[in-house]
Amino acid sequence: MVKEHIKKLPQREEDTHKGDYGKVLVVAGSRGMTGAAYLTSQGALKSGSGLVTCAIPESLNEIMEVKLTEVMTLALPDKGTNSLGIESKKAILDFASKCDVVALGPGLGQKDETQSLVKELIEKIEKPLVIDADGINALGGQLDILRNRKGRTVLTPHPGEMARLLGKDIDSIRKDKEEVAKSVAEITSAVVCLKGHRTVVASPEGQIYVNETGNSGMATGGMGDVLTGMIASFIGQGVEDYSASIISVYLHGLAGDIAAEKEGVFSMTATDVLSNLHLAFERAGI
Repeated sequence: MVKEHIKKLPQREEDTHKGDYGKVLVVAGSRGMTGAAYLTSQGALKSGSGLVTCAIPESLNEIMEVKLTEVMTLALPDKGTNSLGIESKKAILDFASKCDVVALGPGLGQKDETQSLVKELIEKIEKPLVIDADGINALGGQLDILRNRKGRTVLTPHPGEMARLLGKDIDSIRKDKEEVAKSVAEITSAVVCLKGHRTVVASPEGQIYVNETGNSGMATGGMGDVLTGMIASFIGQGVEDYSASIISVYLHGLAGDIAAEKEGVFSMTATDVLSNLHLAFERAGI
């Protein structure tokens, strides 16, 4: 099944340039969580995106320019708070209109003003959105915001984030991941990647994919950020949302399996997954 989706990846021609492989905007990061912005941006870049820009609070821009070499930064006004607020909305919307896809949420934090910004962006951005982490946390049961979007949406919650989104306990999410993912996909018209052991990908049309790659070494911070960047990357390259999500969770887990062969499951980090993505592509025949 995965091979059929992998075939949808665009062939890279010799006579091409960076504009042919998608422009990704990553809206992420706050004080103490610049790593999330870094990992999401690198996940997109290492998955073939031509141009990746990371939108970051201006007070954190200098550190991000040190951390990111090939990724550009978009420094946004933050009134010295080290987090994004509503004053950044216009700049983000203007930049997003020139991109192919937006990844929203990793490491943004949960300040009230940040959550208000997130909800405004979800409503106003018409380009495809990959929403993760604090992008999902900002919604807190407000599924109508997702349902009313003009653009396409991919949600990438772990069970805790899904529980907060639905107002349920985590155990109930874990017990029936397939049905939960399927239900939320149908209600919101979004592709849902419910992460964890055997990540479930559900389409609004009721299709279900259960991933079989990955291992316990991936139960560490930053793994989901890499995945968010990967999904955004493939969507930006023209792959439809459901296939982009399946390809991403498969390759993400496969890179984790390759990393485990080298590092062992106790010492693995999200950076190890990034470092082995090229081998996952090779092993998958891409």
